[in-house]
Order: sequence, then structure tokens, then C-alpha cells
Amino acid sequence: MIETEGETLAGGSVILARLAGSRWPLLASAAAIGALGLAGEVAPLWQALAFAGVAAVAGLAPRRTVRRRKNETEAAAVIGLDGHPARELAEAVPDPLIVFDRHGMITNANTAARTAFGKLDAGTLLTLRFRTPELQGLVAQLLAGTGVPPLSGDYAERVPIERWFRVSGAPLGQGSGLFVLVFKDQSEMRRIDRMRSDFIANASHELRTPLASIAGFVETLRGPARNDAKARDQFLQIMQTQTGRMARLIDDLLSLSRLEMKSFSAPAEPLDLKALIDGVLDALRHLAAESGVTIEKVYPAEPVALRGMRDELIQVFENLLENAIKYGQNGKRVVVTVETGQGAAGPRVTVRDFGPGIPEEHIPRLTERFYRVDVNTSRTQKGTGLGLAIVKHILTRHDARLTIRSTLGEGAAFTVQFPGK
Repeated sequence: MIETEGETLAGGSVILARLAGSRWPLLASAAAIGALGLAGEVAPLWQALAFAGVAAVAGLAPRRTVRRRKNETEAAAVIGLDGHPARELAEAVPDPLIVFDRHGMITNANTAARTAFGKLDAGTLLTLRFRTPELQGLVAQLLAGTGVPPLSGDYAERVPIERWFRVSGAPLGQGSGLFVLVFKDQSEMRRIDRMRSDFIANASHELRTPLASIAGFVETLRGPARNDAKARDQFLQIMQTQTGRMARLIDDLLSLSRLEMKSFSAPAEPLDLKALIDGVLDALRHLAAESGVTIEKVYPAEPVALRGMRDELIQVFENLLENAIKYGQNGKRVVVTVETGQGAAGPRVTVRDFGPGIPEEHIPRLTERFYRVDVNTSRTQKGTGLGLAIVKHILTRHDARLTIRSTLGEGAAFTVQFPGK
């Protein structure tokens, strides 16, 4: 079977198709042979034989089809890798790539490598620039030809920032005397793993403390305080407090987990922001009264329209207002300000207390899980250390932003800026 002009033909049809495809060359050949005959230079018999030979070649010899010629033309437009300089190939690699010779000296480094590691001049000894034992051992193995390439290892830098790389090394070609190292940045993955480990450790610690307390009181009640009614009532109250703390912690953990598992969806429920915050204030009025805190409202006259998820936004403002009441209670008042959107910005809500304030170095980390400015104060106020982390996740889902400002001795202000329409 032979492919010609996009069709599959067989037997005599192939010859006829080739003759038809070569009709113009055949006509030109016939004209040339005829002209020679008219000039008397070729006998008629030889003219017939010559033309038959040309026709035979046209009909029987393999011929490139139009498709084949098109494919060859397209292939010719794409130069193979052998036609590209090594420098161009290295620059196309998005990861840091360094080429060095059999003496361990750098010969080339791509832009990604220079961006990641700074100046990497040709002729620099690789082991002088990268001094970790792991990477120097990898280079030594490559130069000695031990191990099965590609070899790999880890490389970490502590300054100016902490970074981790997975490094792969291999000879460059056969007998070139050159070797290549490729650095794959693992920093973000390591950071996530560390956060996960820290989260598990913190959650375990937070749960272990009340459990140890409850276990101790149970043992005491079954032993020395078995018949002490006063001690029994005191211990049972403490145990109730600790179980309540564990329940709040578990609720916050589950809430945070649900928020992280939900895919982002644009908030679609129309809300009146003033009415929503008023509902939260009503729910927290007893806490404010117990703490001796007066809540002041600064609202615009008209309703403040917003699209959002009602339950999640209630959780946001419950956390912010509860924190303001608990940690700012010595200021005796909390001010809630609601502003309508201006320009491209949407509505804005500020919850301000007049308590002791927050030291500046703590502010960037307040939304981290389990981060506390004062652990003892937080536990006294029944805090879990997860409230602001939950607030941050919910606001991210609403494309909103949380800003924290504080001056020591003057209180703190938490501002939620919603996006415009």
C-alpha cells in the first residue's frame, strides 16, 4: 500500500496516479525529445525509447507525496536540539542550573541560578560557593564517577532567608568532561510541612493540658477528697471549665478545617451589614455587661448592603467583638464603626477597644494558628488561639482584608475592608 495525495491506492492505480501527478514533467520531456527529433539529432525509434524511459521512471520510482513534502517542510522549520547552543537550552530551564567541569569549576550558570544564588562567575570553584557537606559530597561523587546518575541530595541556605533545594546532578553528555546541577526549590513545601507539624504539636498540647488537669482532679476526688464536699464542688467546677475549654478548641479546629476544605465561591447572599452586626452585639451583650464594657455604635443612617455568607460573617464579628471585650475590658468601652463604600472600595467595619494595646512585633503574627501575645491571659479569657486564624480564612473567602493597628496603652483597632461591587 502506498499513500499518495491523501488516498490509499494499489496495483496499476498507483502507476496511473503517479503518471497523472507527473503530467507536466512528462509533457515537457516529450516536447524536448520531439524538438530534438525535428532537428534531426535523434531518430524516431530513440525518441520513443527515451520517452518510454521517462514515463517508466515517473510511474514506477518512489515519489514524495504532497503530504510528505509538507511534513518535511514543517520538520525543516524546527531545528533539532543539536542545533541549539547549550546556553540557550540552560536559559530555558526555569530552575537554577549550573554547569561545571572535571576540576569542579563553574563554566556556566543560567539566569535562574544567578537570581537565586547571586554572582556565579565562570572559573569559580563550586565547592567554595556551596559549602554544605551534602552538596560537596554530591559534587565529589559526580567527579569521581561513583553512583548511578542522576545523583541527588539536599541543599539548604539560612541567610538572607531560609531556603531548601533538592539538587540533582549528572554528567553532561558522554566524555564531555562537564557536569550539571539542577536545583529544585522545596522551600514552600518545607514551610507547609513545618506548619502542619507545628499545628499538630500545638493542638496536642492545648488538648493535653485540660485533660491532665481533669485526670488529676478525678484521681483526687476518688482518693483524698472523696468525702470532702467543699473540695468536690470546687474540683467539679474546674473540671467543667476545662471540658468547656476543650469543647471550644475542638469546635474551632473543626470550623477551621471546614473553611480550608471548602473551595472558594463568590458570596451571593444579599445582607444588611448593620443588621448583621446588631445581631452579634445582642448575642454578646451579656459578656459585655459581665466585663463592665460599654459598646458604642457609629453607623451611617442608610442600610449598608453587602453580599456574603451570613453564618461565616457572624463568626468573624463574634470573634472580633469578643476579643475586644475580653482583652480591652480595662478600657471600659468598645467602639464599632460601620462605613459605606467609597470609590472602588466596599463597606468597612472597625472594632476598636481601649485596652493595653498590642506590641508592634506581635501584630504580623496574630492571625497564625495558636499564636498568642500572652498565653496566660489568653487562657484566663478562655481563648483557643484560633479565632483570628478563622477570621482570616473567612475574609479571604470573601475577598476582604483585615488590618490591625495598635498603640501600647491606647488599645487596638481591627478593620475589615470588603471589596467593592
